[in-house]
Amino acid sequence: MDEISTLCSRVGETKLRSMVAAFYRRVKVDDLIGIMYPADDWEGSEKRLADFIVYRFGGPQTYIEERGHPRLRGRHMPFSIGEAERDRWMKLMGEAMQEVEVHESEAPVIDSFFAQVADMMRNRGE
Repeated sequence: MDEISTLCSRVGETKLRSMVAAFYRRVKVDDLIGIMYPADDWEGSEKRLADFIVYRFGGPQTYIEERGHPRLRGRHMPFSIGEAERDRWMKLMGEAMQEVEVHESEAPVIDSFFAQVADMMRNRGE
């Protein structure tokens, strides 16, 4: 098994979900990426991201059972995502990881995964 697929057991599902909640508290008031999120579905957006992260990090398969294959790039195509949006997403998630005190041995693994995925979401040339 790789480091990513065992993160849930090492970090804990509760902490991962708390991290996503901390992220969404920031997104809701963010002037750049906050406007991309559906104002009437903050709770649903937060649940989907938390379920995805927990699943991808080796936890329960709730995301797959409810949503099927992630198809992340396709799901994000309606939004214009460039470097600024990617960087802001990473900044807010980094702050969320710090807030919930993701252990220093796990934070770089999570951060590296998020950086790769966030870069893959870019769909606008700069």
